[in-house]
Amino acid sequence: MSISLKRVRAIFVKDYKEFSRNYAVSIMLVIPIVLALLIRGIDSSLPLASVAGTFATVLNLSFVLLTCFAQACLIAEEKERNTLRSLMMTPATTLDVLIGKSSLVFVMSAVVLAVSTYIFGYKPANIWAFAAAVILSIILYIAAGTICGLFSRTLLDASLSILPVTFVFTGAPWGVFLVDDYPIFKVLDYAPSSQLVHLLGIPNTGFTTGDLLKPLLIILAWTVVLTIVSVVLYQRRLKDE
Repeated sequence: MSISLKRVRAIFVKDYKEFSRNYAVSIMLVIPIVLALLIRGIDSSLPLASVAGTFATVLNLSFVLLTCFAQACLIAEEKERNTLRSLMMTPATTLDVLIGKSSLVFVMSAVVLAVSTYIFGYKPANIWAFAAAVILSIILYIAAGTICGLFSRTLLDASLSILPVTFVFTGAPWGVFLVDDYPIFKVLDYAPSSQLVHLLGIPNTGFTTGDLLKPLLIILAWTVVLTIVSVVLYQRRLKDE
């Protein structure tokens, strides 16, 4: 399946113009920065795990409230205006449309989260592993947002559709407190948000490559699966309409 950079760029520009006019959605850009500003004064005497866990919560909330929500709204808005069908019928391929509609959210998320990380002052054990985890997580939540958007008819539906993502992914790291009473919650440790907490909690010294690879590989697996599901659902939507 070929990719046309010209078509991807055209979709990117179109979404940028629509996004800049939608203040209700664009206001979500400031949420990660506000969270980082509110929490950046955390006591430096606290153990690394506490600081990392707090920052991981900021990231996990930002992935849902910015990345997933914005992507779901962009897809749902196309459906609400009955323009998604027209977009599907253009010469643009599935990859052209999905990459074009995802690139704006990816760029916004990457820039805003980079600023939030700087404001918070978090210093990862390995900058490349941290960058890879954030990039994979952005792609993962874009895929989740695409799925939510495809099941939404309006922007209001899109706002509600991300609630399961919020409960499952953002709430997964807190499931560790229930493991003693309910062992089944142990599976939540394999959620991408939980693995991000583990990765951020790795100390700056004494870590091994395996310590970095395990959470990265689990996040990568989630990213691949959700991306494939989003592509399949989009193609099915094309056939159904």
